[in-house]
Amino acid sequence: MKNKTGKLSILLNGIIKENPVLVLLIGTCPALATSSSATNGLGMGLSATVVLICSNIVISLLRKVIPDKVRIPCYIVVIAGFVTVVQFLLQGYVPSLYKSLGLFIPLIVVNCIILGRAEAFANKHNVLDSAMDGIGMGLGFTVTLVCMGAIRELLGTGAIFGVTILGSWFTPVGIMNLAPGAFFVYGLLVAILNKATKGKALKKKSFSCGGCPMYNSCNSQEEGCELQTEPKMAQKGAEA
Repeated sequence: MKNKTGKLSILLNGIIKENPVLVLLIGTCPALATSSSATNGLGMGLSATVVLICSNIVISLLRKVIPDKVRIPCYIVVIAGFVTVVQFLLQGYVPSLYKSLGLFIPLIVVNCIILGRAEAFANKHNVLDSAMDGIGMGLGFTVTLVCMGAIRELLGTGAIFGVTILGSWFTPVGIMNLAPGAFFVYGLLVAILNKATKGKALKKKSFSCGGCPMYNSCNSQEEGCELQTEPKMAQKGAEA
């Protein structure tokens, strides 16, 4: 029973508690750029989810085989392989969506959500847990993009998924089709989540190196990092 509860917890974490875009505040670049419509948001979210699940599984399987010093390049090769497959599938079966998303499909390779989960989770957990983490994080990412896209599309064109919702009486808000509209909706959703959870969802974050999901793969902990917290700096000063 505890095992099932743990799996469910991993799955649900990415939707609200550790939503990559609204809580962890990563992957915001594709979220802002591809959320101009609900269709684009859904397409981008599902594409990233497929890559996230598959790469998490493969990296978890190979975690004891990949040499520690070259794990990040290996992760990128694995992720790039799945991104290529997804890109070809979109190009072959959904050309309109492929054309709409454009450059952001191949850029999934460097999406910090996928690389971050590979380093922070898949590299340390078994295959099933890693798959559940990929599903949860992917769902959180997809739901966020669809919500952003639906709001922007509704206010910008009066439609959702191309279906007219608001009649001829509605005057479209043109700014919602532009970059400022993406930032506005993004900030609005973060504020709504923060209000709904009474501030519990948005945990206090560290902006030092230790707060970075790629901290373990960085040489800064060995060479010394400029963005250190005050207690660590004080400790080093005392030791000197």
